Amino acid sequence: MSFLALPSLNSLAISRLHSQKAPSLNSSIPNISAFRHPCTAAPHRSQCGVIRMQAGEEDFELKQMRDMAAAKKRWDAMIREGKVKILTPKEAGYAIQLSNKPLLDVRPSSEREKAWVKGSTWVPIFEVDNKFDVGTVSRKVSNFVMGGWWSGVPTLSYDSQFLSKVEEKFPKDAELIVACQKGLRSLAACELLCNAGYKNLFWVQGGLEAAEEEDLAREGSQSLKFAGIGGLSEFLGWTDQQRVQTAREGWGYRLLYSARLVGVFVVADALFIGAQQVGHYLQDIRSH
Repeated sequence: MSFLALPSLNSLAISRLHSQKAPSLNSSIPNISAFRHPCTAAPHRSQCGVIRMQAGEEDFELKQMRDMAAAKKRWDAMIREGKVKILTPKEAGYAIQLSNKPLLDVRPSSEREKAWVKGSTWVPIFEVDNKFDVGTVSRKVSNFVMGGWWSGVPTLSYDSQFLSKVEEKFPKDAELIVACQKGLRSLAACELLCNAGYKNLFWVQGGLEAAEEEDLAREGSQSLKFAGIGGLSEFLGWTDQQRVQTAREGWGYRLLYSARLVGVFVVADALFIGAQQVGHYLQDIRSH
């Protein structure tokens, strides 16, 4: 990807920025990136290994932040120079209906299968990574700990065949509307396509999540607004989209999500008590 000037598009970084803010499971770990320890005593070797791993993860996070900041500057320049034109979801709907412009959906399958724009062409720039090799498992764990458990955003991998797949479907002079769920991945796709020679690109600002029901002809089991949510936040109704829906629907929705929250506390309490009982049982066995 480096030849296309997209060093920042690490799938894990994209996933984190694309997801909603979530409480981190390791937020209580102090910042130890500047920590130095001789690590010479044998009893402390495992602890030092953990420290080095945490410091390495923090360095990786800083690099991803710098890379993403650089990418956003390039994307701003791309739009400012007119290489990519901005459309609202409503304007995109008009362009599709009146001018028959094609819409390229670059979302992963986890979002596409819930809802999609009728007649759109699907070519994901990042796809759900279902492999279970050592590197993928490590990324899955990191993604889960950094908020995947809350947002439901899966671990994604860049599809190296993205450009070739688009080129098979659309000529370089096509007037192409590019959209994702929130507008970030579609900007990345626009940069790739622009660098590959596509000159008539339109970016859906805010993504399909910003579309109202009347803006775009939709297919699928859910609203386009809800296609990108998941995890515990969706189950509890704590996403921005669900809050808006709850305000519209009234007490029915509120009671449903309140009941779910109570259920989570009941299950957590039961698990805690069960774990305590198991601990006491094992302690009794050791004492005898």
